[in-house]
Amino acid sequence: MKFNLFKKKKPQKRKTKLIEWRDSIVFAVVVATLFRWSFVEAFMVPTPSMENTILVGDYLFVSKFHYGPRTPRTPLQLPLTHQKIWGTEIPSYLDWVELPSYRLPGLRGVERGEPVVFNIPPAILNDGEERPIDLKTYYVKRCVAIAGDRLEIRNKQIFVNGEPLENPENMKFSYLVIAKDEIHQRHLDKLELTSDDYYSMGQTADARVVYKMLLTPEQRNEVEALPFVLSVEEDFTTHDGPDANIFPAAKTTSWNGDNYGPLVMPAKGMKMIVNDSTLALYGEMIQLHEENERVSVTNGELTIDGESIKEYTFKQDYYFMMGDNRHNSLDSRYWGFVPENHILGKPLFIWLSINNEADLLHKIRWHRMFTLIE
Repeated sequence: MKFNLFKKKKPQKRKTKLIEWRDSIVFAVVVATLFRWSFVEAFMVPTPSMENTILVGDYLFVSKFHYGPRTPRTPLQLPLTHQKIWGTEIPSYLDWVELPSYRLPGLRGVERGEPVVFNIPPAILNDGEERPIDLKTYYVKRCVAIAGDRLEIRNKQIFVNGEPLENPENMKFSYLVIAKDEIHQRHLDKLELTSDDYYSMGQTADARVVYKMLLTPEQRNEVEALPFVLSVEEDFTTHDGPDANIFPAAKTTSWNGDNYGPLVMPAKGMKMIVNDSTLALYGEMIQLHEENERVSVTNGELTIDGESIKEYTFKQDYYFMMGDNRHNSLDSRYWGFVPENHILGKPLFIWLSINNEADLLHKIRWHRMFTLIE
C-alpha cells in the first residue's frame, strides 16, 4: 500500500461576508448575554423615588458579582431583553419552561443602608401579571433593614434594633410651601426641581398660593430664603392618622409611612409560632415567596400540603427597602418584604444622566456622570 505524503489538502471554502457577519453577531450576543448575566448590567431610572441620590434619567451600571449572579429561571427568552421585545408590547419570553434558580457565590451579602436593585414582588406592580421572578419589574431602593433586624419608624426617623439609622445626605421629604404669588419657572429650575418635585394645591382665601414640594434639607433652606415665600412647613398629611395602603393590611388601624412598626425581618432558619398575629404579618409572604406546595392561611391556621403547621421555619432571608424620596416612594412600607431570591445587584455608578425637562444645551447632567452611588 502506498501513501502519498505530499497529497494536497482540500482548500477550505471561504466564508461569505454574510456568514462572517452572522458569526460575529452571534458571538457578540453570546458574550454580551453572559457579561450581563454574571457581571454588570445597565439600567435607566424612570421614577423619582430615590431622589436626590438617584435622579430620573440616570443610567446606572449595576454589579451582579457583589451578591452573586442568579441562574436563569426562564430559559426561553430572547437575549438582551426583559419582559417585552424592544419597542413593542410583545412578550420576549415563553413561560413553558421554568427552572429552579440558584445564586452563585458573590463578594458579600446585602448590607444595611446601601441601594439595591431587585425584582419587585407584588403582581399588582408588574402590570398585574404574575411573572417568573427574573422577569418581574426592576426597582432600585435603599435597604434599610436586613434579615433578622427589628425595624421601626418614629416621626420619619428609621430605627433598626433600637438604634437610629443614618439618614442619606440627599433624602427628600414633603413640605407645604405658601408663596405670595405663583413661583416663576426660572426659580424652580434654579432649585433643580422637576415636575415630579412640586405641584400647586391652589390658592388660599387671601390669594396666597400653596404648593406641595418634595425637598432635600438644602433645597428647603433655599426655598425658605426666597423673598416671595411666606412659609415652609412640614406636610402634616403624611402622618395624619393611619394609612389604608400600608403593609401589612392588618396594621392599617395604626401605622403610616412616617410612623411604622415595630416589625421583624424574617431570616433563613428563623422559627415562627403560628397564630393570628404572626400570620397577619407573615402569612401572605409564606404563601407567595417560600415556594411551598398547596399553602392555605385561614382563621389563624397555616396548612401546607394538607398538613396543619404549628411552627414555621423560614426558607430564605428577607429585606426592607425604602426610597430616599420618602414621601414619593412606593416601597416596602406599602407592599412588604423583598425575598432574597428577588435581589439582583448593587448599583455602582452613574455613567450617563439625562434631564428630559431641560433645554437642548442642558439636557445632559455632566456633573453626575461617573458618580459613585452611595
